Amino acid sequence: MSQPESMGSRIRRLRRAAGLSQEALAQPMLSTSYISLLEAGKRIPSDEVLQQIAERLGSTVEYLRGTPALPDTSPLEVELHYAELALRNGDAAEALKAFEQLRQRLSPTDRWVQWSQAALGAARCLEHLGRLEEAVTRLEELRTRSAARELLLDQRLTLVMSLCRCYRELGDLSHAIETAESTIAEVEALGLPPTSAFIELLSTLIGVYTERGDLHRASYLASRVIDQAELISDRKALGAAYWNASVVLHRQGRSAEALALITKAVAIYSEGDDERALARIRNAYATVLLQSGPDDPTTETAKSLLEQSISVLTSLGSNIDIAYAETALARAEVMLDNTDSAVSHATRALAVLGPEHRLESARVHLVLGAAHLRRGDREAAQSECERGALLLEASEAGRQAAFAWSELADILEASGESERALWAYRQSMRLLGYRSPLAPVLERPAKKP
Repeated sequence: MSQPESMGSRIRRLRRAAGLSQEALAQPMLSTSYISLLEAGKRIPSDEVLQQIAERLGSTVEYLRGTPALPDTSPLEVELHYAELALRNGDAAEALKAFEQLRQRLSPTDRWVQWSQAALGAARCLEHLGRLEEAVTRLEELRTRSAARELLLDQRLTLVMSLCRCYRELGDLSHAIETAESTIAEVEALGLPPTSAFIELLSTLIGVYTERGDLHRASYLASRVIDQAELISDRKALGAAYWNASVVLHRQGRSAEALALITKAVAIYSEGDDERALARIRNAYATVLLQSGPDDPTTETAKSLLEQSISVLTSLGSNIDIAYAETALARAEVMLDNTDSAVSHATRALAVLGPEHRLESARVHLVLGAAHLRRGDREAAQSECERGALLLEASEAGRQAAFAWSELADILEASGESERALWAYRQSMRLLGYRSPLAPVLERPAKKP
């Protein structure tokens, strides 16, 4: 017959599950050596100390002592589960209402675990609804509060993932990278094995580096995250790793390799019941297929996949999910020379995005520019491409902005505006890091003969 778990062993188990070191658990009133002795069963804590430890671990004094009398949290857990289910089913407005009601009823002092779950859930709903600035404010507030009262590790990783996504869509790529990298470094310092949430955060970071054009760093992280994902049993985490690695390969022009990985990811997500995730990954799959060119039959296949995705995401997806699908479908329609349909889909994408999603809005303007060019409206094409390039540059997506300026230069040149075309080409070269060593000389007035 097994021996009952001691108080010290229970504290150690909960501490490790929360991703805390002995030093982190001890702060601010206890010493690391005291926690070590406590876990070894060589100290008996006072009621006050045990209460402090319980709060840090998201537990209760009764549980740490091994007594069965726990507070009745079951109604709260039911309400939290209902709100999470509403968010997963795409009803972010209803989920936000439920999370907000819980957050206002609970005290972060007495019910920190449940309060923090509700606060994080509400912020994720705001992100889902496209209210990015509000979401960032809520997430940063929760992050500050959690510095004094630790979140469980996976909850903390979820918070940082949401922050990283919001900063990316707002165009603040540097802040997104800094936020994710610092958290990853802290978690790795704990020496814990990778979890699904950790793999998903790494995958999110890969996407941000790719957006910024830092493909070397993105490629390194992609190979690393696949290695780590293959060590754990969560197939969804492995699918996310394949997904983001394929995006990097796609941006590098290695479409065949990207297609192989994204196909694996689609197969993995097809095994589960997450319809939203499956629809989103079909978008990514279709985007790789579109790389083949307008005369390839896979363009029609991509269009069909995107239409399926939009039908699902309209009810289950976030605003950004819908916009991504509409933008990709607009691109497919341009390739198929269906310019009216392309403009219609791109216009819907902009309407869904609103003013906050600067990065994706930039891409929509570029697609609109391509559609107008196919229509023969070069003035409208120039205007859309220039808006897209400026938004990309403001969003720190330098590599993408360089390509956008190059596209604009081609349009200007075809329109007979050689001087403006040259200016746009120079903008492109500047963003790619090139500046001619002769430029300072050529810019000086010529010597008089």
